[in-house]
Amino acid sequence: MSTTDTGITAITLTEAELDRYVTHAPTRGLLGGAGLPVATDLLTFSPLRTHGLRTLADAADAPFRLAEELRGRLVIGELLNPAGMERESILLDGATGELTTAYLCDPSDPRPFAPSLATLLRFAAVTEELAGLRGRFASLAGRYGPETAAEATRRLLSLFEEGANGAIPPYWKAAALIRPLSLVAGAGTARGLTLDVPARVLDQEFGPGRVTRFEEVDFPPTLTHEPTRRFLCETGLPEQAVLFSTDTDVPLPTLREYYTQERPGDFPLDELPAHADHLIRLGHLLEDTGLLVDGRTGAVLTFSELDATLQPLNTDVSTLAFTLWLLHHERAIHRHLHHELTTLTYEDLAAAMLHTLTSVDPTGATPDTDWHYWTEAFQDEAGGVL
Repeated sequence: MSTTDTGITAITLTEAELDRYVTHAPTRGLLGGAGLPVATDLLTFSPLRTHGLRTLADAADAPFRLAEELRGRLVIGELLNPAGMERESILLDGATGELTTAYLCDPSDPRPFAPSLATLLRFAAVTEELAGLRGRFASLAGRYGPETAAEATRRLLSLFEEGANGAIPPYWKAAALIRPLSLVAGAGTARGLTLDVPARVLDQEFGPGRVTRFEEVDFPPTLTHEPTRRFLCETGLPEQAVLFSTDTDVPLPTLREYYTQERPGDFPLDELPAHADHLIRLGHLLEDTGLLVDGRTGAVLTFSELDATLQPLNTDVSTLAFTLWLLHHERAIHRHLHHELTTLTYEDLAAAMLHTLTSVDPTGATPDTDWHYWTEAFQDEAGGVL
C-alpha cells in the first residue's frame, strides 16, 4: 500500500495486495491507479491505510457465524457519522465491486451503499458540492427558503438516480431528502444571530396562529440581548413542536422567578445556577428539562431538574427555531413520502438530521460539549423522535 501526494492524499494498493482479494477489474483499476481519498466529508478510507485489506471475518468484533458470502467482504472504510453515533464500516465485494455497510459489532445484515467505488466517490462528491453550494449546486448560492431546499433535493435525487440506475441506496436517499433542508434559512449576520429565519417559514410549517410572538412587556429586564428580543418579537417560536412547548400563559420568567412564583417549593433555590436571574425560561422539553436563553449572550441552554445542570442546546434562538422546524418538517416528509422511505433505517435518518443540524449549528459537536439534548434525542429510536 502507498499514499501519493498530488495535492490530495490518496490511498493506493499494489497488484500483490489486490491479487488475494479483488478480482473485479474496474475496482482493481481504481484501487491500483487513482486510489481512494483518505477521507471525504462523509466517509473515510483510513482503515485501509491502518490495516490494509482485511476480510469481514477477520475484522468483526465478535465471533459471529457469518454467512459464507459475507465472510470474504473487505472492510475498506467507515462512515463519518456525527459525534455520538457508532460508525458503520464500508464493505467491498471484491468479486462484484458492490459496496455495503455494516456495524462490525454485528455485521450479519449489511445494507446496500453503492454499486461501485466510482459511484460511491461521485455520490460523496456531489453531496459535498451541495454543502459548499458549488459545482452543480453553484446556482443556488445566495438563495434560501423552502423552495430552494426543494430544488436542491430534486437535483441531488436526480444525480443519485443516475449513478444507481434509479435505485438509490437508503443512506443516500436520506441525505437527499434531509441535508438540503439546511438551505431553508440564510446567514443572519445582519440581525446579529446565526440564521435569518423568516417568520413566514414558521407560519407555513406550523400553521396560522400556532407561532408565539412576544411583546416587549413579556420580557424580564435581564433579557438585554437585543437580537434575541427582536427575534422573539418578529419571528417567534412555535407554541408546540416535537419535544418542545412554549410558556405562553405568563410573561417570560427568569429561572429564579419560575421556581419562586410559578412552582414555589418544587425545587431548592440554593441549587439554581448563580446567574439564574439572567436565565430566561422560554418553555420546556421533555423529562423535566427547561429551555432557557441567557439574557446577556443569547445562548440557548437546557436546565435539568434531575441534577440541576445547565447544558448548551443551540447557539441562539434562530438555530433553536430552525431545529424545531427541522424536526417538524422531517415528520411531514415521512407522512407525505412514507412509501419512499420504507427502505430507510432509523440510523440513516438520524445521521442525516444530525449532519444537517451541525452544518448550521455545531453546538452539539464542539469538543467541550460532553452531552447534547438534540444529539441524544435524534438517536433515540425507542423514543421515536424521527
